[in-house]
Amino acid sequence: MTTSSPSPAATRPRLSPAGLLAPSPTSAPAPEAPEAPGVRWVPLAVSAVIGIALDAYVFAANGAKPGVLLLLGLGLGFALFHSRFGFTSAWRQLIAVGNGAGLRSHALLLGTTATLFALIIGTGSGLFGSVPAPSAGPLGVALLVGSFLFAVGMQLGGACASGTLFAVGAGQSSIVLTLGGFIIGSTVAAWQFDLWNGLPKFAPYVLSDHIGWFGSWAVTIAALAVIVAVSRIVQRRRTPPPVDAVPSVSGRIARVVRGSWPLAAGALVLAVLGAGVLLVSGGAWGVTSAFALWGSHVVEWFGGHPEHWTFWQQPNNAPMLAGPVLADKTSLTDIGVMVGAALASAAGGVWMLHRSVPWRTAVAAVLGGVLMGIGARLAGGCNIGAYLAGIASGSVHGWVWGACALVGTWAGLKLRPVFGLANPKAGDGVC
Repeated sequence: MTTSSPSPAATRPRLSPAGLLAPSPTSAPAPEAPEAPGVRWVPLAVSAVIGIALDAYVFAANGAKPGVLLLLGLGLGFALFHSRFGFTSAWRQLIAVGNGAGLRSHALLLGTTATLFALIIGTGSGLFGSVPAPSAGPLGVALLVGSFLFAVGMQLGGACASGTLFAVGAGQSSIVLTLGGFIIGSTVAAWQFDLWNGLPKFAPYVLSDHIGWFGSWAVTIAALAVIVAVSRIVQRRRTPPPVDAVPSVSGRIARVVRGSWPLAAGALVLAVLGAGVLLVSGGAWGVTSAFALWGSHVVEWFGGHPEHWTFWQQPNNAPMLAGPVLADKTSLTDIGVMVGAALASAAGGVWMLHRSVPWRTAVAAVLGGVLMGIGARLAGGCNIGAYLAGIASGSVHGWVWGACALVGTWAGLKLRPVFGLANPKAGDGVC
């Protein structure tokens, strides 16, 4: 008697609690990581000198608090690059082919950060005299439109806010164009603050104000657990291609310095460093407010007067424009991310300055950056300042941002082929 071979569906793990904890199925085994090239000594030395000299100057000129923030930014850039921790690619892989590995790493980052935030803010712990506060934003039309535009922009620009910084640090020329568009869009949105600030909105809703910090933490962790379970169910049904492997090295110690980190390791390190930013500064890690600041200073250099803009007359914004850039929390961590990523990519042997960018890719990069800049200002933050910090703080606006970003990702995937940009497909070997 002969028996037929089991169908692919029959070989998939059942949807039991144990099955949900097992590795999610893919259409093929994950590829082996290629061997990392040798260390790029010149970029490594240059970025190390820049990092040391800059931090020494910041410590001397502006004090210990800004100096520590720059060091935290260096660590964030190092961790972002070595783990290749992405938001753009994670949402693209989820929407296009159903691979939820990146989204599950987001859940780990969000859950760990929420735990640390609850401990820090709930106990009022802070360094350098700072008083830690949750990151919350209003619920309204600007949030819906801004987060949607941001997600469209990151699919065209090829990176999110944090991804733009670490890709620039790694020498990716097309992402430099994205950063330029990001600064332009952020500056335009700040200039036209009155145009969008009056859109209908409700006051921020922070869970801890209603159910306490333990209750807020419990609700957040439960919601993230549901997202993880749903992403596993989706991946089981669609059986997507595996995520491509990045160059690495053998040996645990060598891998920490030169090789690729597991996404889970990146999520944990980023959560700890992000909590460090909260401890030191009193506010959550953010990215995009610095872009509006940098662009506004460029306007000043050309004879403009951004100090007259309503945006910079807001009580929380005025000190940023009036003070030195290297004393601004977000500017310091942003610069640190770029330098830290340069160190990591050079150590891993993959730092490279790409000199040729196809014109359609260049157009998409600039357009995507502009959309992200405008979107971040409308939404009150990006994938870090609104999505990560908002959800970790128990603010409903972070969840709304994430939901709209998924819709914007779908729209962005429809636009990518117009600019010659590929999307993952079910038949691909990797995504």
